[in-house]
Parts: sequence; C-alpha cells; structure tokens
Amino acid sequence: MITDSYIDYVQNIKRYSPRTVRIYSDVIRKFATVVFGTDDVSDSQLIEALNTSEIRSYEVRLLDDEKMVPKTVRLHLSALSGFCRYLVKQGLLQSNPVRLVPKPKVEKRLPHFYRKDAMDAYFSQTEIHASEDFLEAFMQTAGTETGKDMYEKRLARLIISLLYGTGLRRSELMSLNVGDVDFGRKVVKVLGKGNKMREIPLIVSLSEEILLYLRAVETLTDERRSLKSPLLVTYTGKRLYPAYVDRTVKRELGDVKGITGRRSPHVLRHSLATELMNEEADLNSIKEMLGHSSLATTQVYTHSSFARLKNIYETAHPRAKNGGKHGD
Repeated sequence: MITDSYIDYVQNIKRYSPRTVRIYSDVIRKFATVVFGTDDVSDSQLIEALNTSEIRSYEVRLLDDEKMVPKTVRLHLSALSGFCRYLVKQGLLQSNPVRLVPKPKVEKRLPHFYRKDAMDAYFSQTEIHASEDFLEAFMQTAGTETGKDMYEKRLARLIISLLYGTGLRRSELMSLNVGDVDFGRKVVKVLGKGNKMREIPLIVSLSEEILLYLRAVETLTDERRSLKSPLLVTYTGKRLYPAYVDRTVKRELGDVKGITGRRSPHVLRHSLATELMNEEADLNSIKEMLGHSSLATTQVYTHSSFARLKNIYETAHPRAKNGGKHGD
C-alpha cells in the first residue's frame, strides 16, 4: 500500500516524531473514510480522490459537519499536502492539489508567557531546594519518606530551572542523558525535532544546580552514573515521562503570585523566548537556541514584545492615561 510506504518514509527517512507520524496516518485514513465511507481502499482509488474538488469538500465537511476549529482543519490539509508531495515525487500525481485549496483563516494568538518578576519569585521561594545544605540534609534522610519528599522537591526545582533556563521542549528535557551536559564548556547538547542536534548555553547557577542534583541521584541509587544514564529520574530511578513533567510544572507554579492561566512546560519555553526578545537578544540566536526550523516561528515573539510595550505605554505614558487629552 502506498500509504504504508509514505508512513515508513516520514518515520524513518524524515524522522518525524511518533506523534506527527500518527497524525499523518490518521488524517489519510480519515480522508479515505469521508470520501469512500471506509479506509479500506486501493491505491488507485485513493490517488484518484486526491484532487482539488474532493479535498475542498473534505475541508468543508470538517468545518461544517464535524465543527473542527480552523487550526485543526489546517493541520489536516497540511498532512494531506505532505502525502501529495510524496506522491508527486513518486510520479503518481502530476501536482499537489492541496496548494489550490483555500485554507480557513486562523485567529493569531500571542503566546502565553509568565512575567519575569513572577518567575523570579518562584526561584526565590525554592532557592533552598537547590542549595548545598539541602543536599546534605537529603543525604542524611535518603531512603525515608522525608528523603523521598526532599528528593522530589529538588527534582521539581531542577525541572523548572531547565525548562525556563534553556527553553527545552518537554520531550527534549525527558530525553537528556548525563553525557549531554558539558560542565566544562557549560552547554547542554539537545537532540530536537527532525533529529537535529543543537547546543544551549547554561548559566553558572544552573550548571551548579545540575551538579548538586546528580550527587543527590547517586546517593539515591548508590551508584556512579554513566554518561548514557538519564539525566533526570524519578525517585524510583526511572526516566521522566510526560505526565510527571506536566504535574510537576502545574504543582510548582500553582501558588506563585502573578502566574495565571495555563501552567505547562511549553509556556515556560515561551516565557524564556519572550524575555530574551524583551532584552533585545538577536532573533537568529533565539531561533537557534529554541531549535526552530524557520525564523517565522521565532518571529511570533516579536508580537509578544510589542504587546508588552503597548501595555506599558497605555498604563504608564502620561498622555495615554487620559486618552491624549490635556497634554503636550
């Protein structure tokens, strides 16, 4: 089946993430089901259905009958477009019909982010958890319920520190190994989307925090860790998993004054990017640090910075306060 060949291509040649591969596969099956009433169709039937008229009808069906939001519909069209480009390369289609299908407009929303003063408050409140004294106290209680609680507090603090301090994606954080951190050069090596490797600088305090944490882990496991060992582990010594990271972020930021809305690893990533932009960091440097494939993806943070400037203007400027009346 041509669909199987395509999925193998995006998984093993393009090296898309498992989630992206699953989405692409699901979209192709759904398209066949909408057009034919079943996803059990021949290659020739599926290829023949990939024309502008059928794809436009599919788009309308998703919007009107299934009430999908425009962003999700655009994702479906993008997945079909990728499939069609593959078929063109294989000589099975003359051109990509999705290019001629008008896409639904999506309202552009500024990325949600946490203000610097709120994050400073969090790090001030949890500073003790990253201290040498806290490590020594943990070493004396390792193996007890108190020790478990202390270890989890230290790990939680480091999770937030790494996400906010480096702009890592959740998946990148979980996949880090001990050998990925170069303490001499103070950088962390990250394997990101598309199997692309990048290096992210570590500030001195974060580098020291990681070192103290590794001492805690060695106390917990009673063994020297290898370069291929997971950098961050649960109390039972297992590599972190998505739900653990999400719960940690929600819990850690739940009571911090000034932090509202969604509490997630990705918002911490947005927060770092926004602060770097506000500090006039070079856009290309931010792009490289975040591992964006396109500068256009990074440019969304310029809008966040402008929104922040506009808000400051409207609340602080002497003429803006009174609507521009009675002023010079």
